[in-house]
Amino acid sequence: MELPNSTQKNDTQPQSTRQIFILSGQSNMAGRGGVDKQKKWDGVVPPECSPDPSKIHRLNANLQWEPAAEPLHYDIDCKKTCGVGPGMSFANAVKERLGIIGLVPCAVGGTAIKEWERGALLYENMVKRAAAAVQGGSGEIRAMLWYQGESDALNQHDADSYKENMEALIHNVRADLNLPSLPVIQVAIGLVKGEFVEKIREIQKGIDLPNVVCVDAIGLKLKEDNLHLTTEAQAQLGRMLADAYLAHFWP
Repeated sequence: MELPNSTQKNDTQPQSTRQIFILSGQSNMAGRGGVDKQKKWDGVVPPECSPDPSKIHRLNANLQWEPAAEPLHYDIDCKKTCGVGPGMSFANAVKERLGIIGLVPCAVGGTAIKEWERGALLYENMVKRAAAAVQGGSGEIRAMLWYQGESDALNQHDADSYKENMEALIHNVRADLNLPSLPVIQVAIGLVKGEFVEKIREIQKGIDLPNVVCVDAIGLKLKEDNLHLTTEAQAQLGRMLADAYLAHFWP
Protein backbone atom coordinates (compact mmCIF):
# COMPACT_ATOMS: atom_id res chain seq x y z
CA MET A 1 0.00 0.00 0.00
CA GLU A 2 1.31 3.41 -0.89
CA LEU A 3 1.93 5.62 2.11
CA PRO A 4 0.54 9.17 2.26
CA ASN A 5 2.77 11.83 0.74
CA SER A 6 4.13 13.85 3.68
CA THR A 7 4.03 17.05 1.64
CA GLN A 8 0.51 16.60 0.31
CA LYS A 9 -2.01 19.15 1.53
CA ASN A 10 -5.74 18.62 1.54
CA ASP A 11 -7.86 21.38 0.02
CA THR A 12 -11.07 19.49 -0.68
CA GLN A 13 -13.01 20.89 2.31
CA PRO A 14 -13.01 24.10 4.36
CA GLN A 15 -10.47 23.77 7.16
CA SER A 16 -12.73 25.47 9.71
CA THR A 17 -14.96 22.39 9.95
CA ARG A 18 -12.40 19.96 11.39
CA GLN A 19 -13.12 18.20 14.67
CA ILE A 20 -9.66 17.38 15.98
CA PHE A 21 -8.54 14.41 18.08
CA ILE A 22 -5.10 13.86 19.60
CA LEU A 23 -3.89 10.25 19.38
CA SER A 24 -1.23 9.59 21.98
CA GLY A 25 0.48 6.97 24.12
CA GLN A 26 2.66 4.07 23.07
CA SER A 27 2.68 1.28 20.49
CA ASN A 28 -0.91 0.07 20.66
CA MET A 29 -2.07 3.61 19.86
CA ALA A 30 0.60 4.03 17.19
CA GLY A 31 -0.61 0.72 15.73
CA ARG A 32 1.07 -2.65 15.30
CA GLY A 33 -1.87 -4.44 13.69
CA GLY A 34 -0.60 -6.56 10.80
CA VAL A 35 3.09 -6.15 11.68
CA ASP A 36 4.78 -9.56 11.68
CA LYS A 37 7.80 -10.93 13.53
CA GLN A 38 10.06 -9.65 10.77
CA LYS A 39 8.76 -6.12 11.44
CA LYS A 40 6.94 -5.93 8.14
CA TRP A 41 3.37 -4.63 7.78
CA ASP A 42 1.08 -6.83 5.71
CA GLY A 43 -0.81 -3.84 4.29
CA VAL A 44 -4.23 -5.24 5.17
CA VAL A 45 -6.72 -2.46 5.96
CA PRO A 46 -10.14 -3.51 7.31
CA PRO A 47 -13.18 -1.71 5.85
CA GLU A 48 -13.67 0.12 9.16
CA CYS A 49 -10.22 1.68 8.71
CA SER A 50 -10.62 2.73 5.09
CA PRO A 51 -9.53 6.24 4.07
CA ASP A 52 -12.07 8.95 3.35
CA PRO A 53 -10.04 11.86 1.90
CA SER A 54 -12.89 14.35 2.07
CA LYS A 55 -13.73 13.66 5.72
CA ILE A 56 -10.69 12.22 7.54
CA HIS A 57 -7.39 14.11 7.67
CA ARG A 58 -4.16 13.70 9.59
CA LEU A 59 -1.53 16.18 10.69
CA ASN A 60 1.73 14.82 9.33
CA ALA A 61 5.23 15.18 10.78
CA ASN A 62 5.67 18.45 8.86
CA LEU A 63 2.58 19.91 10.60
CA GLN A 64 0.58 19.85 7.39
CA TRP A 65 -2.91 18.47 6.93
CA GLU A 66 -3.32 15.63 4.45
CA PRO A 67 -5.81 12.83 3.75
CA ALA A 68 -5.50 10.19 6.48
CA ALA A 69 -4.67 6.55 5.77
CA GLU A 70 -3.12 3.61 7.57
CA PRO A 71 -0.57 3.50 9.02
CA LEU A 72 -1.40 6.80 10.70
CA HIS A 73 1.82 6.99 12.72
CA TYR A 74 4.32 6.02 10.02
CA ASP A 75 6.18 9.34 10.20
CA ILE A 76 5.72 9.89 13.95
CA ASP A 77 6.70 6.54 15.49
CA CYS A 78 9.26 6.33 12.75
CA LYS A 79 11.87 4.14 14.49
CA LYS A 80 9.41 1.23 14.50
CA THR A 81 7.21 -0.41 11.87
CA CYS A 82 3.66 0.86 12.21
CA GLY A 83 0.53 -0.91 11.12
CA VAL A 84 -3.16 -0.58 11.88
CA GLY A 85 -4.14 1.31 15.03
CA PRO A 86 -7.49 2.48 16.41
CA GLY A 87 -7.47 5.99 14.90
CA MET A 88 -9.00 5.35 11.48
CA SER A 89 -11.83 3.14 12.72
CA PHE A 90 -12.55 5.76 15.38
CA ALA A 91 -12.71 8.50 12.76
CA ASN A 92 -14.94 6.47 10.44
CA ALA A 93 -17.29 5.73 13.33
CA VAL A 94 -17.77 9.39 14.32
CA LYS A 95 -17.55 11.24 11.00
CA GLU A 96 -21.26 11.06 10.15
CA ARG A 97 -22.09 12.75 13.45
CA LEU A 98 -19.20 15.19 13.69
CA GLY A 99 -18.30 16.04 10.09
CA ILE A 100 -14.69 16.40 9.03
CA ILE A 101 -12.27 14.67 11.41
CA GLY A 102 -8.69 15.81 12.01
CA LEU A 103 -6.37 13.26 13.60
CA VAL A 104 -3.12 14.33 15.29
CA PRO A 105 -0.88 11.25 15.68
CA CYS A 106 1.58 11.60 18.58
CA ALA A 107 2.10 8.07 19.98
CA VAL A 108 5.54 6.47 20.21
CA GLY A 109 6.09 2.80 20.98
CA GLY A 110 7.84 1.56 24.10
CA THR A 111 7.44 4.80 26.05
CA ALA A 112 6.77 5.06 29.79
CA ILE A 113 4.52 7.65 31.40
CA LYS A 114 7.52 9.57 32.76
CA GLU A 115 8.57 10.25 29.17
CA TRP A 116 5.31 12.18 28.76
CA GLU A 117 5.86 14.63 31.59
CA ARG A 118 5.87 18.36 30.96
CA GLY A 119 9.24 19.43 29.56
CA ALA A 120 10.03 16.01 28.07
CA LEU A 121 10.45 15.73 24.30
CA LEU A 122 7.40 13.56 23.69
CA TYR A 123 5.09 15.76 25.73
CA GLU A 124 6.34 19.00 24.23
CA ASN A 125 6.05 17.59 20.72
CA MET A 126 2.47 16.50 21.41
CA VAL A 127 1.52 19.97 22.65
CA LYS A 128 3.28 21.58 19.68
CA ARG A 129 1.43 19.36 17.22
CA ALA A 130 -1.91 19.94 18.91
CA ALA A 131 -1.39 23.70 18.87
CA ALA A 132 -0.39 23.60 15.20
CA ALA A 133 -3.55 21.66 14.39
CA VAL A 134 -5.76 24.61 15.36
CA GLN A 135 -3.63 27.45 13.99
CA GLY A 136 -5.56 29.85 11.84
CA GLY A 137 -8.90 28.54 13.06
CA SER A 138 -8.47 25.23 11.23
CA GLY A 139 -10.63 23.36 13.71
CA GLU A 140 -11.36 22.56 17.36
CA ILE A 141 -9.67 19.99 19.57
CA ARG A 142 -12.42 17.69 20.82
CA ALA A 143 -10.54 15.05 22.86
CA MET A 144 -7.30 13.24 23.55
CA LEU A 145 -7.34 9.47 23.01
CA TRP A 146 -4.68 7.85 25.22
CA TYR A 147 -3.44 4.24 25.19
CA GLN A 148 -0.33 3.65 27.28
CA GLY A 149 0.79 1.79 30.37
CA GLU A 150 2.37 -1.47 29.26
CA SER A 151 5.86 -0.06 29.83
CA ASP A 152 4.94 0.94 33.39
CA ALA A 153 3.68 -2.56 34.27
CA LEU A 154 7.18 -4.01 34.35
CA ASN A 155 8.40 -2.77 37.74
CA GLN A 156 6.87 -1.70 41.02
CA HIS A 157 8.30 1.82 41.14
CA ASP A 158 6.76 2.79 37.80
CA ALA A 159 3.45 1.17 38.72
CA ASP A 160 3.36 2.88 42.12
CA SER A 161 3.85 6.32 40.56
CA TYR A 162 1.53 5.80 37.58
CA LYS A 163 -1.55 7.45 39.06
CA GLU A 164 0.30 10.64 40.01
CA ASN A 165 2.01 10.81 36.62
CA MET A 166 -1.15 10.17 34.61
CA GLU A 167 -3.15 12.77 36.50
CA ALA A 168 -0.32 15.28 36.08
CA LEU A 169 -0.30 14.62 32.33
CA ILE A 170 -4.01 15.33 32.08
CA HIS A 171 -3.76 18.54 34.12
CA ASN A 172 -0.71 19.73 32.16
CA VAL A 173 -2.04 19.11 28.66
CA ARG A 174 -5.28 20.84 29.54
CA ALA A 175 -3.41 23.83 30.92
CA ASP A 176 -0.90 24.07 28.08
CA LEU A 177 -3.60 23.87 25.40
CA ASN A 178 -5.85 26.24 27.36
CA LEU A 179 -8.60 23.61 27.32
CA PRO A 180 -9.45 23.08 31.00
CA SER A 181 -12.30 20.68 30.21
CA LEU A 182 -10.58 18.73 27.40
CA PRO A 183 -12.13 15.24 27.27
CA VAL A 184 -9.66 12.41 27.74
CA ILE A 185 -10.55 8.84 26.77
CA GLN A 186 -7.94 6.42 28.02
CA VAL A 187 -7.66 2.71 27.35
CA ALA A 188 -7.16 0.34 30.26
CA ILE A 189 -4.44 -2.00 29.03
CA GLY A 190 -5.25 -5.64 28.39
CA LEU A 191 -3.73 -8.65 30.13
CA VAL A 192 -0.34 -8.17 28.56
CA LYS A 193 3.00 -9.36 29.91
CA GLY A 194 4.17 -7.51 33.00
CA GLU A 195 4.13 -8.23 36.72
CA PHE A 196 2.12 -5.12 37.61
CA VAL A 197 -0.50 -5.14 34.85
CA GLU A 198 -3.42 -5.42 37.26
CA LYS A 199 -2.15 -2.48 39.31
CA ILE A 200 -1.87 -0.31 36.19
CA ARG A 201 -5.35 -1.37 35.09
CA GLU A 202 -6.85 -0.53 38.48
CA ILE A 203 -5.27 2.93 38.35
CA GLN A 204 -6.48 3.58 34.81
CA LYS A 205 -10.03 2.53 35.58
CA GLY A 206 -9.99 4.53 38.81
CA ILE A 207 -8.84 7.93 37.51
CA ASP A 208 -11.47 10.26 38.94
CA LEU A 209 -11.11 13.56 37.11
CA PRO A 210 -13.81 15.52 35.26
CA ASN A 211 -14.25 14.57 31.59
CA VAL A 212 -12.02 11.50 31.84
CA VAL A 213 -13.49 8.15 30.80
CA CYS A 214 -11.96 4.73 30.29
CA VAL A 215 -12.54 1.91 27.84
CA ASP A 216 -11.22 -1.55 28.68
CA ALA A 217 -8.98 -3.52 26.33
CA ILE A 218 -9.79 -6.78 28.12
CA GLY A 219 -11.17 -9.24 25.60
CA LEU A 220 -9.48 -7.65 22.60
CA LYS A 221 -7.31 -10.22 20.85
CA LEU A 222 -3.55 -9.91 21.25
CA LYS A 223 -0.92 -11.01 18.75
CA GLU A 224 1.48 -13.85 19.56
CA ASP A 225 3.77 -11.39 21.34
CA ASN A 226 1.13 -11.04 24.09
CA LEU A 227 1.54 -7.28 23.88
CA HIS A 228 0.09 -5.80 20.71
CA LEU A 229 -3.48 -5.89 19.44
CA THR A 230 -4.29 -7.66 16.20
CA THR A 231 -5.60 -5.72 13.22
CA GLU A 232 -9.17 -6.82 13.94
CA ALA A 233 -8.85 -5.86 17.61
CA GLN A 234 -7.55 -2.42 16.68
CA ALA A 235 -10.57 -1.84 14.45
CA GLN A 236 -12.83 -2.95 17.31
CA LEU A 237 -11.04 -0.66 19.77
CA GLY A 238 -11.56 2.32 17.47
CA ARG A 239 -15.30 1.67 17.51
CA MET A 240 -15.22 1.37 21.31
CA LEU A 241 -13.46 4.71 21.60
CA ALA A 242 -16.01 6.25 19.24
CA ASP A 243 -18.90 4.87 21.28
CA ALA A 244 -17.36 6.33 24.44
CA TYR A 245 -16.86 9.74 22.86
CA LEU A 246 -20.37 9.94 21.43
CA ALA A 247 -21.94 8.69 24.67
CA HIS A 248 -20.09 11.04 27.02
CA PHE A 249 -19.05 14.10 25.02
CA TRP A 250 -21.33 14.61 22.00
CA PRO A 251 -23.24 16.71 21.32
